[in-house]
Amino acid sequence: MDYEESAQFARDLKKLLKRFRTLEEDLERAKRFAIEIFHADPRVDTNAIEQIPGFCTDEILVCKIRKFACGALKGRGAMSGIRIIYVYHVSARKVVFIEMYFKGDKENEDQEVLKDYLRKHGA
Repeated sequence: MDYEESAQFARDLKKLLKRFRTLEEDLERAKRFAIEIFHADPRVDTNAIEQIPGFCTDEILVCKIRKFACGALKGRGAMSGIRIIYVYHVSARKVVFIEMYFKGDKENEDQEVLKDYLRKHGA
């Protein structure tokens, strides 16, 4: 599976890394144990990822990682409050990370950022 980051995601990650120093390692773990498992076999549901309604088609799935274990937030496990929004391109088996935020700072994903990405990439 291929992974890319949008400019918005890179900014979000850089900002959050100042507060949560383990995010890069945590993201690598989420790639292996959440994203790849979720998209490899649709029958396996880890409850870590959900599709965002209104954006998904047969070719793309817009998803949110809700259960993201952050090592810098000890004792909270997968309920860290970190959220990651990404677009999965089904035929290319490619994940593009769109946005990352801490739920204590922001309640929901920025739907305008999602719409802008989908408009620019013909999805």
